[in-house]
Amino acid sequence: MTVRVLVTNDDGIAAPGIRWLARAVADRGYDVVVAAPSEEASGTSAAMIATEREGRVVVEEHEIEDLAGIPAYGVAGSPGFITLIAIHGAFGPPPTLVVSGVNRGANVGRAVLHSGTVGAAFTAAANGAHALAVSLDVLSVGEGTTGSGGAAVASSGRFRDEVRNWATAARVAVDLLPRLTSGPLESVLNVNSPDVPYGELRGVRAGTLAGFGQVQMTVAESGRGFVRTALEESGERVRPGTDVAWLAAGYASVTALRAVTEATDVDLSGLDDRSGQR
Repeated sequence: MTVRVLVTNDDGIAAPGIRWLARAVADRGYDVVVAAPSEEASGTSAAMIATEREGRVVVEEHEIEDLAGIPAYGVAGSPGFITLIAIHGAFGPPPTLVVSGVNRGANVGRAVLHSGTVGAAFTAAANGAHALAVSLDVLSVGEGTTGSGGAAVASSGRFRDEVRNWATAARVAVDLLPRLTSGPLESVLNVNSPDVPYGELRGVRAGTLAGFGQVQMTVAESGRGFVRTALEESGERVRPGTDVAWLAAGYASVTALRAVTEATDVDLSGLDDRSGQR
């Protein structure tokens, strides 16, 4: 029986990374359905967000270049929401495997908490599907700036996106699928690849989570009635063996994650028991 796979992302249905990933998964013989946000939904974690029209979530069929015969949908919702409704049969037979990406920009360190790409994978794992998130290491500090020249920056950014090495990240991800499906359902594989041709990739390594991530949000300006934020490089020292360190050395990094687990090392003994009182 062919394994049913949902391919999703948080960059949106038109992003190049999802096209490369869906093609790579389909080429390995999986039964693929693509469903992703109609618009970019980065930073949404595992949020359950959707836009309704007359009480119905908006879903539009899409044709994706070089993916003839593979159903694809743009959904007015977050990646986590899309994953959940897919598992409940919104796009045909429920997937038993969810692959999220290829994200534009690395999802590394404890900043994965905020990632919509990883959030979709966590949602899948929490609902009985194997899941993998995959990202391409594109450091985007300062890109997409609005204001004077903003349109030109955005346009040039889209052009650069088309020539990035999405195929490398997609290949690393699909090579890991047999390992993923042989592991426990509650675990997610978080994969990050450097932006290099596959022939220049130095290898794949298991990486621990770095302290945070490559970039962090800061408050650039605040005043009465407004706050303006910005992204800047974290400046944190790179620790050997972390996902960030492996990427910097030219390797793809894989980290096994598990979301929403109980903390067993917190002392909660001796709590006031009032069960017998009325």
